[in-house]
Amino acid sequence: MLQYYLEKLGSKDLPEFMIKYLDSSSMKRLKNVSCFCAMDYASKDIYDFRERISRFDHSLSTSLLTYRLTGSRKATLAGLFHDISTPCSSHVIDYMNKDYERQESTEEYTESIIMSDKYLVSCLESDGIDPLEVIDFKKYSVVDTERPKLCADRLDGIILPGIAWTKNITLEDIDSIVDDITIFKNEDGEEEIGFKTYEIALRTLQLSDEINAYCHTNEDNYMMHLLANIMKYSIDKNYFSYQALFIYDEEYLFSYLNTIADSYLQEMLDTFKNIKLSEVPYAPLPKVKSKELNPMVNGVRIK
Repeated sequence: MLQYYLEKLGSKDLPEFMIKYLDSSSMKRLKNVSCFCAMDYASKDIYDFRERISRFDHSLSTSLLTYRLTGSRKATLAGLFHDISTPCSSHVIDYMNKDYERQESTEEYTESIIMSDKYLVSCLESDGIDPLEVIDFKKYSVVDTERPKLCADRLDGIILPGIAWTKNITLEDIDSIVDDITIFKNEDGEEEIGFKTYEIALRTLQLSDEINAYCHTNEDNYMMHLLANIMKYSIDKNYFSYQALFIYDEEYLFSYLNTIADSYLQEMLDTFKNIKLSEVPYAPLPKVKSKELNPMVNGVRIK
């Protein structure tokens, strides 16, 4: 289903200017960074993903959504790079940093990662683009904007979990949503993604609400905290550095963790990989980021 979605967005006929950027080492690392906070490596009794989706996939689809709606090279590349600083286990590191609500504590590395990737910078220079024009993806409201507004990153964050995690999205949903979206000027004078059809907007909102519920379950909260504790313990024990989370990919990191002769660490990893849903203890929820959404239909908020 992921492939269907990517092809719907135009992945079979990528804009020529985009292709070379996909070969940068910074982007390739994201192919082995999960879109679901490394829960691909967790207990299958709790996380039964239909298919594996990486941060590379999310970056590509966000950029293709942006290009489809704007045709802007700079906005498209900003969308492509918006998750380039995603560490191994993604938002688990925000949990480790106690950033439960905004989940943006790792974005500070975006500039340093882009600027240190010489190949990527050379590609930008060859296209006459100042790296500073694509580092701050938040300057492009179609790529990213404050909730409850809708943007490419947020819309993709409904479709991809719907494909793999909640499994509540159909091929017909993908077709109708992608074909119905357009850009409106919102009440703040920004460009914002919205819908032309009320029923499709409501269906998207329903999909979003169901994903939001999954992100606030006791078991998801417990597993996110457990992996955050594994990462913090490993860093505190100097098994790897905090900065290494932005250099390694998850395939390497989990293979490495499994080789460390530390009984407490291995016990936590065993729990992470094998705990049954019925065994998950009560894990009080912090104020976890809410996926509130209030999209526009024909330029008017639906709520």
